[in-house]
Amino acid sequence: MSASTRLAELGLTLPEVPTPAAAYRPTARTGALVITAGQLPVVDGELAATGKLGEALTTDQGAELARTAALNVLAAAAAGAGDLDRVRIVKLTVFVASAPGFTEQHLVANGASNLIGDVLADHGAHARSAVGVASLPLDAPVEVEAIVEVLPG
Repeated sequence: MSASTRLAELGLTLPEVPTPAAAYRPTARTGALVITAGQLPVVDGELAATGKLGEALTTDQGAELARTAALNVLAAAAAGAGDLDRVRIVKLTVFVASAPGFTEQHLVANGASNLIGDVLADHGAHARSAVGVASLPLDAPVEVEAIVEVLPG
């Protein structure tokens, strides 16, 4: 089953690639690799939430926001690869704006990893880093970026 079909079966559609908030592009391609810029949990041009995990937001809320950011990563990756069905995620990095003492970054990051796996199946099996940070741009709670292999079309 194709990634596009799995996406539809999940009741999801790829959003428009979010407009960069500063001086960069949503993706850069070199050879068979696409590197995405960090994607925030933006829905219809607005952040879905703001604040830090372990303070303003729970781990479950953070995981849902990471899922939203991962959907934006897939949109950027598909645009950079030319087609979602040519995308294979090699590495995800999930940055989590964390209150002091918050240690569940890995569980927040599961929201992104699970979405990627649900949509891409075997092409979504990836290495991952989950990193706690003091703050993110625009007070976003999470940011997700990926290294993508472009599969032959």
